[in-house]
Amino acid sequence: MSSAIDTRRISLAPGARARRAFGDTMVLARRYLLHYVRQPDLLFFSTIQPIMFVLLFNYVFGGAIGESLPQPDIDYTLFFIPGILVQTIAFASSTPSVSMAKDRQEGIADRFRSLPMASGAVLSGRVLADTVYLCYTALLLTGIGMVIGFRFQTSAPEIIAGFGMAVLFGFSLLWVAILIGLVVRNVDAANLAGFIWLFPLTFASSAFVPIETFPDGLQTFAAYNPVTFFVDSVRGLWLGGLETRDVYWAIGWAVALTAVFAPLGVMRYRAPR
Repeated sequence: MSSAIDTRRISLAPGARARRAFGDTMVLARRYLLHYVRQPDLLFFSTIQPIMFVLLFNYVFGGAIGESLPQPDIDYTLFFIPGILVQTIAFASSTPSVSMAKDRQEGIADRFRSLPMASGAVLSGRVLADTVYLCYTALLLTGIGMVIGFRFQTSAPEIIAGFGMAVLFGFSLLWVAILIGLVVRNVDAANLAGFIWLFPLTFASSAFVPIETFPDGLQTFAAYNPVTFFVDSVRGLWLGGLETRDVYWAIGWAVALTAVFAPLGVMRYRAPR
């Protein structure tokens, strides 16, 4: 009888663990979302940033950069909005590096580890909350783009898929940012380490200019840059002329980044300080 009970417990244990992990993840995701809501200054400045980027590239750089397009008759606003969307999503994905470093520095991570909750729920809750924030950022930036003249050229399913590709990129980068926040020793280092590497990655891509205008060596880097594949995927889904190769490469990059950095982040979080 005891052996039957033990077997039943063993068979139910994985399901119980999964339910507990899901519940813990949702609780912590709510905590992180409330963190955004209860800090209106953070929400305000994170809203201002994409507006500034859109206005700068459209009204300051647009006239000069637009001349480098392969089809000069194309409105530069149509060209750069998908690129600045992916760039803004990438920049927004760097924020967990600072918050995770702050939690470690203030001992909050140690308190979470001492609680009877799934160890990975802290990270998955953080990623879930930030993914919701990325969706807000994507909708906000696209709305600003439509105010200054951007218009979709494809059908609703392709438009939704374009949003999905941008958020998928951000989701994969969130795990990179979390690992950075768990590795560095203080908040200041996390702020620099989580952000600075994104500048060459986003600007050395097809986000703002065609990669054909780059020097030969930089063209090779830009051609296989994950930002280029995601920008070209969103651009093709929203404006037409989509190449399925770009979508396959983009999804492959997202899967690879998540498969590498998510387990590393969980292992680093579980490790003692």
